[in-house]
Amino acid sequence: MADGAGNNFDIVILGGGSGGYACALRAVQLGKSVALIEKGKLGGTCLHNGCIPTKALLHAAEVADATRESASFGVLASFEGIDMPKVNAYKDGVVERLYKGLQGLIKSGGITVVEGEGRLVGSKTVEVAGQQYTGTNVVLATGSYARSLPGLEIGGRVITSDEALTMSEVPGRVVIIGGSVIGVEFASVWKSFGADVTIIEALPTLVPLEDPSLSKQLERAFRKRKINFKTGVKFSGVKQTDAGVTVSLENGETIETDLVLVAVGRGPASAGLGYEEAGITVDRGWVPTNERLATNVDGVFAVGDLVPGLQLAHRGFAHGIFVAEEIAGLKPQPVIDSGIPRVTYCEPEIASVGLTEPQAKEKYGEIEIQEYNLGGNGKSQILMTAGSVKLVRQKDGPIVGVHMIGSRYGEQVGEASLMVNWEAYPEDVAQFIHAHPTQNEALGEAALALAGKPLHSHA
Repeated sequence: MADGAGNNFDIVILGGGSGGYACALRAVQLGKSVALIEKGKLGGTCLHNGCIPTKALLHAAEVADATRESASFGVLASFEGIDMPKVNAYKDGVVERLYKGLQGLIKSGGITVVEGEGRLVGSKTVEVAGQQYTGTNVVLATGSYARSLPGLEIGGRVITSDEALTMSEVPGRVVIIGGSVIGVEFASVWKSFGADVTIIEALPTLVPLEDPSLSKQLERAFRKRKINFKTGVKFSGVKQTDAGVTVSLENGETIETDLVLVAVGRGPASAGLGYEEAGITVDRGWVPTNERLATNVDGVFAVGDLVPGLQLAHRGFAHGIFVAEEIAGLKPQPVIDSGIPRVTYCEPEIASVGLTEPQAKEKYGEIEIQEYNLGGNGKSQILMTAGSVKLVRQKDGPIVGVHMIGSRYGEQVGEASLMVNWEAYPEDVAQFIHAHPTQNEALGEAALALAGKPLHSHA
């Protein structure tokens, strides 16, 4: 492996989250010298404030629900409540073990890790605490932060997902502003923990970026779970008092609550880092790139949440690996957003990849769809979950979208991803034997039906 001579490296990476550390690990495998600059903890948002801790909370929520509902399965157990310090200790333990593993990987890889806040002071030079690090190539991987809305100040009883992950008690009443991924996941957790939850979403449906059929089914499931939500209405203000928070909506309605979670998405973390001064194009905070993740400045790349598009840790990993291979001259295949699997880990889970039905209609005109109801799936009945698997195909062509909802359906997105990315025809998938009884079988059943030979459903 080439060594960084002094403070000169083949690649200087600004940010040690999913995109940055994946790029660093792949680059050293390819013989490049790498400096990885991180002001916080390696692993970034996903490991410390995002995917991993929220999914640990969601698993604790699943255990709480299973305990409450145990009598349905003939198991006598009583639900005594939630011990938040112990829930947090479990969650933090998961994060800590993964963090130690990542630190070990980075250390054994021979990567120069620089702790501190970096700033571009030239297109190829990053300065940290007065020290300069220069790269033949620079990779911007500074990620994202929890956004708010104009007139919605974070503080006191108004929090973002960052604070929501470290709460020492379960709130009595919560209003969540934003009904997309982060909003519905926290709604799911807090409802399972015993809170009274109301979601406010300005767009007409919950999870508005998903296929309309998934939005409808999630709303039905949330009504059943007594999670309140108001769609197509905007918040107009919040007023904090000693007793709680009053949330005002544009339709004149007010809601009294103990806590407000602002879950309106994440914005790009690029301000004050010297990007514009170095000549890099920045658009409302985002760093636009071409399909090869190159910015407008030669030798400078951007990856992950900083680049407009899906904000997902696995997109960051893929971007980081791509850029390392691009710099090494391997000519990798571009990362296409529509081929990236997406999972929302509320209860029931939503998993999808590819085009929604409206997007496919717009792109191809003629399409065919097949929905398979989980009522016909043995394992889903054992787990007592409702939901469906929906396949979208180009007319007489390949499957271009897979959309699933049901408990634990995130685990089924792998095969869905292969179907879409390998442009499988339903007839191809129908040939594969899916194990019985598994939830995975529902994908096979949907493909059988779309191929015109349904087994446990009517085409």
